[in-house]
Amino acid sequence: MAGGAREVLTLQLGHFAGFVGAHWWNQQDAALGRATSAKESLGELCPDVLYRTGQTLHGQETYTPRLILMDLKGSLNSLKEEGGLYWDKQLDAAIAWHGKLSTHKEEVYPKNPQLQDLLSAEGVQSSDDIWRVKSIPNGKAPPAVTTAATPKPLERSVRVWSDFLRVHLHPRSICMIQKYNHDGETGRLEAFGQGESVLKEPRYLEELEDRLHFYVEECDYLQGFQILCDLHDGFSGVGAKAAELLQDEYSGRGIITWGLLPGSYNLGEPQKNVYRLLNTAFGLVHLTAYSSFVCPLSLGGSLGLRPQPPVNFPYLHYDATLPFHCSAILATALDTVTVPYRLRSSPVSMVHLADMLSFSGKKVVTAEAIIPFPLVPGQCLPDALVQLGGATPWTPLSACGNPSGTRCFAQSVVLRGIDRACHTSQLNPGTPLPSPLHACTTGEEVLAQYLHQQQPKVTSSSHLLLTPCRVAPPYPYLFSSFSQQGMVLDGPPRGTVQSIPVFGALCSSSSLHQALGGLATELTKLDLRRWASFLDAGVEQDDVEELLQELHSLAQCYQEGDSLMD
Repeated sequence: MAGGAREVLTLQLGHFAGFVGAHWWNQQDAALGRATSAKESLGELCPDVLYRTGQTLHGQETYTPRLILMDLKGSLNSLKEEGGLYWDKQLDAAIAWHGKLSTHKEEVYPKNPQLQDLLSAEGVQSSDDIWRVKSIPNGKAPPAVTTAATPKPLERSVRVWSDFLRVHLHPRSICMIQKYNHDGETGRLEAFGQGESVLKEPRYLEELEDRLHFYVEECDYLQGFQILCDLHDGFSGVGAKAAELLQDEYSGRGIITWGLLPGSYNLGEPQKNVYRLLNTAFGLVHLTAYSSFVCPLSLGGSLGLRPQPPVNFPYLHYDATLPFHCSAILATALDTVTVPYRLRSSPVSMVHLADMLSFSGKKVVTAEAIIPFPLVPGQCLPDALVQLGGATPWTPLSACGNPSGTRCFAQSVVLRGIDRACHTSQLNPGTPLPSPLHACTTGEEVLAQYLHQQQPKVTSSSHLLLTPCRVAPPYPYLFSSFSQQGMVLDGPPRGTVQSIPVFGALCSSSSLHQALGGLATELTKLDLRRWASFLDAGVEQDDVEELLQELHSLAQCYQEGDSLMD
């Protein structure tokens, strides 16, 4: 790979993982830009970590995600399983048989009309079922679009993740599980045991292994795998078996798992909620056994059966019932906290990141973020950090409760999208300093000093980037009072927000003692005889007992600092 990139292979397992992944890849695509000139300076992030080069049958060079995704029958809508990039219409039409032909064409699912209209209005066009950004002459910014051009039906019209994916995928990326249905009341992948069984079948196991070998064998410096996996349904079992396969075949590589949970659920669906609890517990325990670390990602307030209000972002207006919204926010956080192992210069490998966060058996970590980071025009970074106050500033993103008052054992922090001119205070000589942060001479020093003030005894790794997080359409319009570059405004926003600064963190936290212990407590209260169908799907009663022991043991790893908890 160019520049000796430390490649990462992404596995996307499940439909909500598909939503998060679609936003994630759209953000990577927006950051790549169109046909980057060789004269332009290299960015802070190395896209070769996530992308691979290739060639079509006509010799056209391609640049596609290094990705394997698994989903269920009926989940693709207008997206072809083999993608549209390598499809050759001329070869498809060149048929050797000269006799009578009978053609049977499968009905094509229509593209999302609201998205087509919106993207066209915002300077975006679609071709071959893929959303592409129009080229803009002379490097000028796209035309400003008012909020009125972003209608509510856009969000409501998105049914599946492929409705808003705008990147090309390689033909070996999509792997469909045909034995289970995405829609309908029957034939659903509902339980952990069902998911495990999928990758015990030779058909699906061999298909996954073939795709893994295809991508891994072309890597020069493979650093590891990142797994985006649904935790709430049977894909928790698929993820566990996939992680086990990766550990067996690629020992020594990093395996970082992002366990995904939709934002809200309905109390009126008891079976679905109990299954969600069981799948989450089994998924967390089994994934930690085979991963370098596991990080749950959710905008919900709790992993348990009792619903908690979704988390709040001061500068975002989102609908927690819409996967399109929730997944966009989680993808933005993911795009930020994964920065360390995607850096072009002095990257932190996945293995080293995991070693720092998951010592002494602490293999579950939490994620937190400020989205967007509130920087007012004319304000410097020390001003903004002081304005955040002494309390823990981040919004929790792992459904493990409020981190306020808990102890952090180790953290990896990324602040991105802050212009270099704003990194330090520009006070005139002799002006009294509002805080010690205003005495720092570099932005990196400001951030390190701030983290030390917040958590004096914590092992911290921090990165400060100029590169913002891209939120161009079809990213949902969630922002209030922000400029196109993500600066806080006094009045209504002017134009569509294109990029934002983000403050994100991964943390090994004592909040996990209560969250994991609470999960085990809720499981002990379940009368599993009422949910025999879950056990019938491939899980034994002894497995449940072992699960409880593992959860308690995992929770104990975070017990230190329990007295600091609320």
